[in-house]
Amino acid sequence: MSGPPPGLALPTGDLRGPLGELLAARGLALDGYESGSRLLRAGADGRGFRFRVFRERDIPIQVALGNYDVGICGDVWVAELRARFPGQRVVRLGALPGPAAGVWLCAAPSAGLAPGETPAPASLDGVRLATELPNLADLLASRLRLPRYTLIDLHGAAEAYPPEDADLVVLAARDAAAVEALGLVPLHCLFRGGVAVVASAASLASRDCGALLDRLAPAFVGTEAALTLPDRAGGVPPRREERATDVLRLALPDGHAQRHTHAALTAAGLEFEGYGEREFVRRPRSPVAGVEVKVVRPQDMPGLVARGAFDVAVSGVDRLREHLAAFPASPVEMALDLGRSRYRIGPVVHEDFPARTTREALAVWARLGRPVRIASEFPGLAEEWARAHRLPHAAIIPIAGASEAFVPEDADVLIEGTETGTSLRVNRLRMLDPYLDSTNCVLTGARPRTTRRDLLEELLGRLREGVRASAAGAAAGGGAA
Repeated sequence: MSGPPPGLALPTGDLRGPLGELLAARGLALDGYESGSRLLRAGADGRGFRFRVFRERDIPIQVALGNYDVGICGDVWVAELRARFPGQRVVRLGALPGPAAGVWLCAAPSAGLAPGETPAPASLDGVRLATELPNLADLLASRLRLPRYTLIDLHGAAEAYPPEDADLVVLAARDAAAVEALGLVPLHCLFRGGVAVVASAASLASRDCGALLDRLAPAFVGTEAALTLPDRAGGVPPRREERATDVLRLALPDGHAQRHTHAALTAAGLEFEGYGEREFVRRPRSPVAGVEVKVVRPQDMPGLVARGAFDVAVSGVDRLREHLAAFPASPVEMALDLGRSRYRIGPVVHEDFPARTTREALAVWARLGRPVRIASEFPGLAEEWARAHRLPHAAIIPIAGASEAFVPEDADVLIEGTETGTSLRVNRLRMLDPYLDSTNCVLTGARPRTTRRDLLEELLGRLREGVRASAAGAAAGGGAA
């Protein structure tokens, strides 16, 4: 057998630390694969294999495509792939010690359903189903033969949506107690699994993966993966709750955007109890009567505002542009640029790539004789960038994150954002010409559903004043906000 050394796809995130320790104990210590490291890619070592680091949900896809021979990830993400693509030849070899996980159908307590009670399909006509596992949620809807449903495909924080913005939720949680800790009622466990070791069936037949598998197999534990869709339903219909229109609904972001958003709110004299620089609750208390606040992922906000779930949201220019690239006529717009959380988005290549500018890169790619592979968390912006530069052939690879792992082996270029460039440098990457400068911004609907337009104008006015005050302070101090 010949060719490149076997590839191992490893997860970033919470599994990175404990899995790194387990691999080291099995004689597979990997330099740079430890908790807190920004390294996402490494070359082959003397043991005859190479490794890359990905978001968990991308690992089964990479193995299915044959880009990597072996992968380690949560069973949940293998089940999510198979729910839509059952013919993919991804073989589960076993499970490693690690946290068990389930996928649960849940409801808010106000829905009036008891734990373990799946609603009758006839009572779910038009149900709103929120999830970051859309394939498993679709499979559930098919099993229940739902006559009509709206699937709210999210980047995360699905537990925040009931009861106003979703009727039911499909989410990953360790057990029923973990579901209840999120303030939800566990109705049915759709799936159980652990930390899986998976391999490409083609690789097992054609490659020598012994350097990896012989070390991993002795650590396997007896955790099985099981899909258990409901085969019966109760007769109690869930109570549904629509958003109120006599209040102004405001969405605030969690994650990296939170610190900058809190600073912008503080500059505007707005303090929402439970929403700080780092800590938050999903439903902060508003000091302004008639303003209802919820904390969700900024990636989901343009679509939520467009649908009228929220009247105003603090997201990013990048997220708005990505949404409008997919839905140009979407009724959402930027009402105010807050000017914070500034970073650049542009084409990113390996440091050894023989071009310094996008114009020079286009000439290199023209000689490839195949489509240019563009990986990005922003597939809409990636396609827009490809059109703007008149690439005749391009293959867009949507990914969940950890994009620095993809270039140059699995993609020719990234459309990626960077604030300081540190992660790019660690992974031996560099940006060509920036394509977009993104900041955090305030989004509003072209046709807000709230009847409290007075509150909308008051909120926007206070935020505008906060931007002016920050700009004046920065000018006086000789710095930037």
